Amino acid sequence: MSREYHLTESGLSELKAELEELKCRRRDIADKLKAAKAEGDLSENADYTSALEEQEFVEGRINEIETIIINATIISAPKGSKAVELGNQVELSCDGQEVSYMVVGSLESDPGAGKISEESPIGKALLGAKVGDEVEIAIPSGTRTCKVTKIA
Repeated sequence: MSREYHLTESGLSELKAELEELKCRRRDIADKLKAAKAEGDLSENADYTSALEEQEFVEGRINEIETIIINATIISAPKGSKAVELGNQVELSCDGQEVSYMVVGSLESDPGAGKISEESPIGKALLGAKVGDEVEIAIPSGTRTCKVTKIA
């Protein structure tokens, strides 16, 4: 059974661009392997070993991205949501501080950029919450209570 991957349009575009870049690297790696083979003895050829390792990484990543793209479900910000859903931008008030997060799939999670995974403690706490709700977010030192102030 395949896993379903939640991606935004921009996340899918980034993956497709990475896939194309990796496919282009295949030719460069093939050239490196050919040049290293021409040097002779492969058992002690660092260039050959390095090119093989690079090829292994690139092929693995290509397979991974292709699987993600095939099993991707595109998410977009739901319009007029009364409760937090995947794709929503959520504003919170936590201990007098205002913070904003976009709830995304785990592949696009980037907390520094305000993108939190639906599978993270914050994401789990927010899903289903409504404006005015107080949510308890599990943190290493216990829990933190935040109030949902806006859902977009």
